[in-house]
Formats: sequence, C-alpha cells, structure tokens
Amino acid sequence: MGNGSIRHDPVLAVATAWTLLGTALFFVLQGHSDAQVNVYWAFQPPLDLLLAYSSWRVFRIATGATRRFWRFMTIAGTLFTAGDTVQVVQSFWEGGQWSTAGGTVQSTCFGIGIGLIVIGMLIHPHAGRSGKDRLAFWLDSATVLVGGAVVAWCFAINSEDSRANLIGALAGAALVLTSAFAAVKMILSGNAPMHRNAAIPLILAAVVNAGGLFAAPEADGSLPAYAYAIRFLPSLFIAVGPRVQEILAQFDESAFGSRRRKPYSLLPYGSIAVVFSALLIMLSQHDQKDARLWGTVGGLGVIVGLVVARQLLAFHDNKTLIGQLDTTLSELREHETRLRQQALFDDLTGLANRTHFREEVDAVLADAEPGTVSVLLIDLDGFKGVNDTLGHAAGDALLAGVADKLRASVRAEDLPARLGGDEFAVLLRGCDTRDADRTAQRILQAMTVPIMIDGSPVCANASIGVASCEADDDLRTLLHAADTAMYAAKHDGKGTWMRYDHSMLTA
Repeated sequence: MGNGSIRHDPVLAVATAWTLLGTALFFVLQGHSDAQVNVYWAFQPPLDLLLAYSSWRVFRIATGATRRFWRFMTIAGTLFTAGDTVQVVQSFWEGGQWSTAGGTVQSTCFGIGIGLIVIGMLIHPHAGRSGKDRLAFWLDSATVLVGGAVVAWCFAINSEDSRANLIGALAGAALVLTSAFAAVKMILSGNAPMHRNAAIPLILAAVVNAGGLFAAPEADGSLPAYAYAIRFLPSLFIAVGPRVQEILAQFDESAFGSRRRKPYSLLPYGSIAVVFSALLIMLSQHDQKDARLWGTVGGLGVIVGLVVARQLLAFHDNKTLIGQLDTTLSELREHETRLRQQALFDDLTGLANRTHFREEVDAVLADAEPGTVSVLLIDLDGFKGVNDTLGHAAGDALLAGVADKLRASVRAEDLPARLGGDEFAVLLRGCDTRDADRTAQRILQAMTVPIMIDGSPVCANASIGVASCEADDDLRTLLHAADTAMYAAKHDGKGTWMRYDHSMLTA
C-alpha cells in the first residue's frame, strides 16, 4: 500500500513536474546566462520548502534518535529555504552573473544546514555493534569520503580563476562529501533513520552531484543548459527522500528501526573505481598535470591504504570466525560421540547394547560362511542373591566387573555386549567352532577370580551357551540356538558352558 501511495502521490508529481519545467527553461534560455541563473535560483525555494515540510512531518512521527535526526533535517531544510529565497532576490536584483554559486547569506545558510545534517549523521547511534564493527564502518565511510574529496578537489582546482566560482566549487564539494557520507550511512549502518526507499533518492543525489562537478566549463564562459540541469536535479532528489519517508511512515511500521546489515560492502571498491577514473581523466589532459593530478594520485593512495586496513580487519575477523567454527565443530563432534555412545552402548558397563549387538550380528551373517561366526550368550548365576544381600550398588559393581572380564577374554575384533539385566553376549567374527569353545572356557576361567566390591571378594558364576552359524542361519535362529544352549548349561548344573546341537530342541 505504501509503494502505491508513493507512485500516486500528488506532491511528488508536482515536484517532478516543477523540476522538468525548470530543466526545460534552461534549454529554452540557452545563451541568456542571466535568465538561466534567475531560473536556477527561482526554482530552488519550492523544493527546499518541500524538504523542510516533509522532514517536519517525519519528525512528528519518529521517536528517539531517529526523531533527533529528522529535527536536524527540518532545520536544515528551513535554512536552505531561507538562503535560497534571499539568493532569488539577489539574483534578480543584481543580474549579470552566470555562476550558480550563492552569495554570502545563501552560502552561510547552506553551510550551516549541511553541517547540521552531518552532525545528525555522526551522532546517530549504531545498531549495537562491537568495536571492530564500528571500526570497519568508519574505514568504509572514510574510503567513500576520500573518493568524494578527490572528485571535489578536481572541480575546485579547476575553478580557481574566479573567487565566486571557487566558492561555488567548494560548496559543491561539501555537498558531494555530505551526500557520499549519507549514502554510506544509509547502506552500511544497518540502523539508518529512514527507509531504504527514502534513502535511494539521497544516494542518487550524491551520484548526480559527483557527475555535475565535471559538467562545468572553464571560468571564461557561461554554463551550458545541461550543466544547470545536472546541478538543479539533486534538489529534487533531496526533497523527494523525506517525502517518501513521510508516506511510508504512515503505512509501514518498519519504516524506522534496525535492519539486517550485510556482512560485506562494495562501496570501498566503488571509490577506487571512481578515483581511478578521475586519474585517467587527469592523465588524458596533458596540459593540466598539476595539483589536480597530484591530488587524484594522493587520494587514490589513501583509498588503497584504507581498503588494505579494512581487509586486514576482515582477515582478523575471519581468523576469529574460523577459530569459533573449529570450536563449534569440536563440540558437535563430542556431542555426536556422546549421542552415539548413548544410542549404541550400555551406560553401566560400556559394552554394546542389545540394539547394537543385534545389528552387528545381522550384518556379519549377511556374507558369513558356515562355522565362521559364533555367538555366546552368558547369564550370571545367583545375581539376584547379590542384589538382595549386598544391595543394587554392589550388583552394579558386579556387572561392571563382569564386563571388564569379557573385554579381557575376547579378541579386538569380537564384540562383547550387555543385553539387559545380568544377561551378556559375545559376537565372535571369523572364528571357528574350536576357537569359540576356547573363548567360552576363558570367560569361565576369568569368572573364577573374585571381584572386589567394597573390600569384599565376590565371585560371578555364569552359564554360557555357544552357537555357530550354519547354512541359512539368520539373526533369529542363531540367537535362539545360543539361548537354547545357555539354558541347557544352566540345567546341567550352572557354572559351565555348552555348545548347541539339534538334540537340545527335542529335549
């Protein structure tokens, strides 16, 4: 709704038509310098008045630091209106001049107004950034300002034959610098006191002003019509910005406030391009390799130094970010390890849990030859009595001790696991039946060594069932065979091991 109102705003339409009329008169009156200058100044006050009025309207809507900025804009617009009005009277009264440079009153009002705008920009707060962010902002801003200064220097030096023209050149230089700083402020700060659509006309004003500095002829002739038009056009852009902000503030709640700042800026490189272009222009004028050329070269050197400093700051930030990223990745890997430990391993014993054990058995059986994979199911005998007499803490200590014995009794490629309660298992990979039987014997032998619990020796007796894979065995059949053998060992007197055979099913 706000953008539609901008397109159909009658005030903006009238301001645009007013500017087009003034531009047309510049060309109609070509060759009549006095008349062109009179038109130039006569058409300024209405646009200045629009700037002051719209800024005042925005000032009444805004709050906080943004309100303060628009107060300065209102005062500046009022000063521009007063100064240009006085200049209109002086231009029609005196006549006989072709320059667009203002008199004492106009220049004073203009200078004070520009100063207020600059102060408003300088004291407008940043959007909660660190010291490095603020330093990066000022380096970028200084780079653009130096670019504007170089362009202004070239123009001012070219107008040194006339005191009045030199004053106008310096005024134009001030306007270019201020507009350039405004563009930097709006783009880089992330906390601009106006909407992006309102800032665009101000940025255009900076661009047109920069081009207008090269549109002036030498001091011994009058200005062509296009030079008047180029110098007059920024007045429209500067007045349009506050009017756009006034319209948007009525419909858009986000017309003020912080906005996301881009992590990079292309403006410093744009400044290098502008100054380098100015250098090429100076070099092409073989008869004018004077102060302008040296000023351009010096400005280019300063800009390169500022950009280098900005890049060094960026490299430091990148190094910090890389360090933070490495720390974050390490923490994520540690967290992943903890999650994997919790998902696949038993908290008490550190052995594989039931889920992990079954997945590994299922995977190894997929391409195993008969008799090369065995499973041992181990059930502790009398564990309930340990819990009942010594307590659950002692029972946990006993389970942890059994886990240590299992790890010590198997090979590195084997997988010991706790299936739950006092039931354990071992997956033997690449192990024939004889080695599987020997592993069961080693485990039982290890169980004969007591486990010290609170200073008292406790023996962990166990019954073990051994089953080796046969043709067409899968996870269910192999575990069922080992479970059948384990219960047969318990039935045979406990504290022993038995290998599965098919007769056990009949029994």
